[in-house]
Amino acid sequence: MTDPDEVLQRITPSLPRRVMATGGLAALGLLLLWVTANQPPADMGFLVFNLVIGAGSLWLSVALWRATGVTLELTRETLRERDGRVLTSIDNIARVDRGFFAFKPAAGFRLSLKVPMPGAYAPGLWWRRRRMVMVGGVTARPQTKAVADLISIRLAQKRGEL
Repeated sequence: MTDPDEVLQRITPSLPRRVMATGGLAALGLLLLWVTANQPPADMGFLVFNLVIGAGSLWLSVALWRATGVTLELTRETLRERDGRVLTSIDNIARVDRGFFAFKPAAGFRLSLKVPMPGAYAPGLWWRRRRMVMVGGVTARPQTKAVADLISIRLAQKRGEL
């Protein structure tokens, strides 16, 4: 008997990618705030715009750092975060797209779902919107490719093609 919670493959965001992504966002936020503080624009709308985008970039860099500290795990039954938060079950996946022209994140893949799920977002790692789950961003291409391939194999097994 096979264990449904057996981890088949993991996606662990690499530290250099996390640092580059969060550093870029933080640098943008700091630069906007610094320019706005040193040479405030005459137009009040542009001033508010710079402050909001600068503060938002800093907030998003912190959110991205926290979200990418998580490892994704593929089990026989689910794709989940290590702490147990489920992205989707294998039974709910209709198709895996990771082709060159597929709408997907960098170094990642897209899952089309059979049944819509509530939206969720882990910046830089994965997000879910109705019938779509996207995985990628600060992930390593070999790990995401392996997970996408294993999901495709699991789907073929469930359909009786293998």
